[in-house]
Amino acid sequence: MQRRFLILLFSLFVLGALTACGSQSKEDVVKKLEKQAEEMAGYKTEANMKMRTGNEEQKYHIQVWHKKDDFYRVKLENDQDEKGSQIILKNDSGVYVLTPALNKSFKFQSEWPQNTSQPYLYASLLKDIQADADSEFTAAENYYKFKTKTNYQNNKTLPYQEIYFDKKTYQPVMVKVFDQDMNALVEVQFANFAKDNSLKKEDFDVDKNMAMAPSEAPVANMGDAQVKEVLYPQETFGAELASEQEVKTDEGTRVIMTFDGDKSFTLVQEKAEVQAASAQQTEVVNGDPVQLADGVIGAMDGNRLEWSQNGTTYQLASNDLSQAEMASVASSITSETVK
Repeated sequence: MQRRFLILLFSLFVLGALTACGSQSKEDVVKKLEKQAEEMAGYKTEANMKMRTGNEEQKYHIQVWHKKDDFYRVKLENDQDEKGSQIILKNDSGVYVLTPALNKSFKFQSEWPQNTSQPYLYASLLKDIQADADSEFTAAENYYKFKTKTNYQNNKTLPYQEIYFDKKTYQPVMVKVFDQDMNALVEVQFANFAKDNSLKKEDFDVDKNMAMAPSEAPVANMGDAQVKEVLYPQETFGAELASEQEVKTDEGTRVIMTFDGDKSFTLVQEKAEVQAASAQQTEVVNGDPVQLADGVIGAMDGNRLEWSQNGTTYQLASNDLSQAEMASVASSITSETVK
């Protein structure tokens, strides 16, 4: 009996040792992720992103190309925006935001994407994990999960995220971004993540990416040049609408709103103008691209923020609002907003 007991005890000990050897610690997984990032010459992936930061859920399709070390192409499409996709490019000349349907582009002197969290970029997810010494790690049956702090420069309302990696391939599977109350307001689902050695520098060229498919090419006839619907921000930080003026321009109508208070600002909206191909110019911005609540990419330049959405171009300027507050005001302007 004693001999059987010793054999059983030894068997349990061996089984426990084997189980321990087969498990991966947080440090082990991070090292594997770092090794994969180091060895990848490039990758391509697609993702679907849901955002619940506005009045209604927004859905986006995202296509990401990355070439080592610092070349990025991120294409974002929202079916609800009649002006099509936007593309964020990073090449050896700088960072660009392109709106091909308007034949319009911005160039930034920016550290993007290193200076802020990006839920659809592998390197950004890894950087957030590395930066958070208190990150939580869980190993489930099919994936590894990290819960970390985020680093959104212009949005402090999304402080946490959960990042899921496939247990076999160590590739990203899903990212959930939470508010203070742990409500998931952003969700990114990855698909077709694949290492790619074929990407060339030319794939990240501005002119090449502006030459989009015919369905996204700029239209010659804009038709009615009026703002199709005047919208108002829900978030004003206590400022109240003091004046609203409609101005006729050569291109159509421009609506200028002034909000007065401790956080005064001016909001201008007008129908988005398609630039002729021969007149296409890149506007240089001494700031950063900013992702607004509805997934739209805006251009932040000091105390001025510009973006285009649903056929309308918006400009927001303030000497009182911080850049994060300006992003909040811009993100609160939706089709559900009422005066």
